[in-house]
Amino acid sequence: MATKVFINLPVKNLDRSKVFFEGLGFHFNPQFTDANAACMVISDTIYAMLLMEPYFQTFTKKTISDAQKSTEVLITLDAVSKEEVSNMVAKAKELGAVIYREPQDHGWMYQHSFADLDGHQWEFAYLDASQLPG
Repeated sequence: MATKVFINLPVKNLDRSKVFFEGLGFHFNPQFTDANAACMVISDTIYAMLLMEPYFQTFTKKTISDAQKSTEVLITLDAVSKEEVSNMVAKAKELGAVIYREPQDHGWMYQHSFADLDGHQWEFAYLDASQLPG
């Protein structure tokens, strides 16, 4: 079984993307970061590889999706509270993200979403298992 997750995302400007995600509180593993790629640490077992588009293209024969025009993936990260969800999305907006959906409060789950500088869709969600229906 897999023990780690690596999400590979194409980006147009690696430095700009790094500044954006550092502004959200993420850091990068320098062992796997160079001019073509940056390894963003999400947790001890989850990483996002931000890859310059020409380098990303070397891993696939398919056309790279334009995330500004179509959705290729929805990435959801858990949060410890509703406040953390709201704070992360507000901070993302300050850093240039686009809010593409209003917050959703289902009682047992609270979520809010944004698109990063390259259009990749991210969501933060707080789950309260004690409030799960039925």
